[in-house]
Amino acid sequence: MADQFDVIEAGERGRRRWVGIGVVLALLVIPIVSLLVSRDPEPGQVPPPPTAAPAPVPIQSLTRVEGAPNVVRAPVKVKGGDEVIPVVFPDGRHADIRYPADLRLNELGARPFVGAWVAGHYRGLYAPYGGEMEISRGGQPIRNFTPNVTLWPRQPGGGSYGQVLMFAFGKWRLALYDRPEGLSFEERLAAAKSLRGKVGKDGYLVLSGGGDAIRLAEPGETAQGDPVGPQLWFGGGVGDMLALIPTPDCQKDARTPSVVNGRGRPARVVCRGDVQIAASGSRSFVEHAIDGIRITLK
Repeated sequence: MADQFDVIEAGERGRRRWVGIGVVLALLVIPIVSLLVSRDPEPGQVPPPPTAAPAPVPIQSLTRVEGAPNVVRAPVKVKGGDEVIPVVFPDGRHADIRYPADLRLNELGARPFVGAWVAGHYRGLYAPYGGEMEISRGGQPIRNFTPNVTLWPRQPGGGSYGQVLMFAFGKWRLALYDRPEGLSFEERLAAAKSLRGKVGKDGYLVLSGGGDAIRLAEPGETAQGDPVGPQLWFGGGVGDMLALIPTPDCQKDARTPSVVNGRGRPARVVCRGDVQIAASGSRSFVEHAIDGIRITLK
């Protein structure tokens, strides 16, 4: 019985001995390996590349989209307490505008508007006050129809409006807002190819249509209760705004444009000869515009 217990005792002592030896060897090997790994590489030897950390995901900050005013500012002549500027309507008609200097029409800048019929469907064609950024919002177009015409997605908060055709004529950007049902691809393409624009030395844009693809409204025409003939808009955004609208027999046929009347600010209209003046904004601006502006068509 004593021998049996001796054998058992001897076996446990043997295993413990080998375990102790293994621990000692491990303690010796670890520093040696660390020393070898940490050595500088020999000349001509390329060290192993370090493990690359995952590339950080770029964070796109939210920025306010703003664009330079899409307007033209004409040279000013001073006459007494008034200023006089030459203007050109989008159908090519010239005029001189005389106004009280405190209206600052030249600083507000002018931009064109005209209604258009594309394959028999009425659409408004206007210059966004914020220029291209007002339409693009820093994004990409859906497609290009021609080198100067692109299609953009429906604008957030666009209400009953759909996608947008944007035309580029020199520095000018014009937008044609579609309806939710939309024009067909062929109709949009025809309009893109047919609308022509020429920028004069004075910076004003003159537009013309082509064939049956697109017809521009003439002075005095209306659509959906709005005057849609060639117009010039001064200012815009949340500030003061003025619309000059050539209207034959103005006293009889004048209609208040919704672009002025629907801004939720004081608005008034008046006829000066065959031109309607529609003003919106501060009460002081509106009163001075209605009482003080004089127009000479050429």
